[in-house]
Amino acid sequence: MTGFRGMRFVMDLIKRFTPKRESLTGNESISDKQLEESTTTTTLKVMKRHKWSLALGVSAIALTGIITFTGHQYVEAGMVNVYHVKLDGQEIGIVSDNKIIDEYKQRKPQEVQQNFPDVHVVLKTNGVTYEPERAYNVKSDDSAVLATLDKLLVPQPVGTELKVDGKTIAIVKDQQTADQILDQVSAPFAPKAKETAKVSALSTSQGEDITTAPSELEKVEFIQQVDTKEVPIKPDDLAIPEDVVKKLKTGDVQPAKYTVVEGDCVSCIAKKLGITKQFIYDNNPGLQDDKLKIGNQLDVTVLKPTLSVKTTERVVQNQEIQYDTEYVKDDSLRVGVVEPISAGKNGLKKVTIQVTKVDGLMTEEKLVNEEIIDKPVMAKVKKGTKVIQGEGSGKFAWPVVSPSISSTFGMRWGKLHKGIDITGNKNIMTADNGRVTETGYKSDYGNYIIINHLNGYETLYGHLSKITITEGTIVEKGDKIGIMGSTGDSTGVHLHFEIHKSGSLENPLKYLNR
Repeated sequence: MTGFRGMRFVMDLIKRFTPKRESLTGNESISDKQLEESTTTTTLKVMKRHKWSLALGVSAIALTGIITFTGHQYVEAGMVNVYHVKLDGQEIGIVSDNKIIDEYKQRKPQEVQQNFPDVHVVLKTNGVTYEPERAYNVKSDDSAVLATLDKLLVPQPVGTELKVDGKTIAIVKDQQTADQILDQVSAPFAPKAKETAKVSALSTSQGEDITTAPSELEKVEFIQQVDTKEVPIKPDDLAIPEDVVKKLKTGDVQPAKYTVVEGDCVSCIAKKLGITKQFIYDNNPGLQDDKLKIGNQLDVTVLKPTLSVKTTERVVQNQEIQYDTEYVKDDSLRVGVVEPISAGKNGLKKVTIQVTKVDGLMTEEKLVNEEIIDKPVMAKVKKGTKVIQGEGSGKFAWPVVSPSISSTFGMRWGKLHKGIDITGNKNIMTADNGRVTETGYKSDYGNYIIINHLNGYETLYGHLSKITITEGTIVEKGDKIGIMGSTGDSTGVHLHFEIHKSGSLENPLKYLNR
């Protein structure tokens, strides 16, 4: 207070002795220069007269500044940054650094999980928050706050509930385990990887089985609705993953056996149990040809998977395209004769088929795309139109009705038997269309007939008792040409029948079938 009074005293002195702009007489003005000189002189006089009072005022001002600065520094030195920690909005203590809480929230759940390796444990730290404050001389206790959090935060075992069409199937450790189980159920139905290098051209006669052909998986899904959800559990609630996989694949169906009794047959058992014969054979590979033994046990377990796997696959195959043939009529060639002009060539196309399967069995196939790789080249041929009467078809019929062979083609007693001997109905018929080129008698053949079929084949009919046709006659297959007999070198009534092709002997049984 003394310092402030000194300051006011100095100011009052200066004000009192400051000359006014009017003269002391009141009727004359003082110039600015005179006023300035007068003021300076007056100020110096006042300062000399009251020098101790002025010194005291200045000292008071300086002391006040020093006290104020020192007090501020003292208070500032006592200020600290602290963090009020709360759990679900309720304060539980003060820590010195927010990093302590951040590190705790990251570290503690991991430590808890390590203590329970077989169960997925959740430590809910989301409710732990903090608010910063800068205050004077506030005390914090980091360890006490962490200890309180350890006490208040209770680890909760949780599992993943697996549901199929709303029905709980099992509770497993976590979502990863549930995903692995579902993958194991669907994996057997995933198609084999396709190797492009092995894709070969398929002709219409070859035809690769599309149900087992290599394919590219487009989509795999479950027919039923599958849901998973994290739920609180007791450790004993967890199911063994292998058991869950089995349950999803088989429907938890117990094996069924059937014991064979007297009078049973595969079809009888199938009808009795409402299953197919093929199902019984598939489930019992050792069963063959309906051979059952009394007392045998058959596996008749009908699996009903809880989950059915639907796959959509894309099969790409290279298929041949059959070339067309252009026929050019030629009346210089006999009917049935075809001569190539230019060869044809099959084309190639890439066919894309979408195949849908349920549990590995195809339920639908759809052609989605065809791409021509090589166009087919059309063949060009001459086709004969010249009709020649008596030309054979090349397919022979038996020359007698109800034939019976008494001697076959081949070596007999060191000599070649050139044809076959046939007995049966006595009427002899031509084996194919043709022209009678020779009839007559020979010592070995007796009465005989030779027919030229005008296609490279000739037939001979021997040992006839009577010839009913003449040379040059055009005959058709099945026409009567003679009567069976035993003329020439013969030991009984029969027909000796030969076939010649381009002048060479052929075994008639090569062309005749019963």
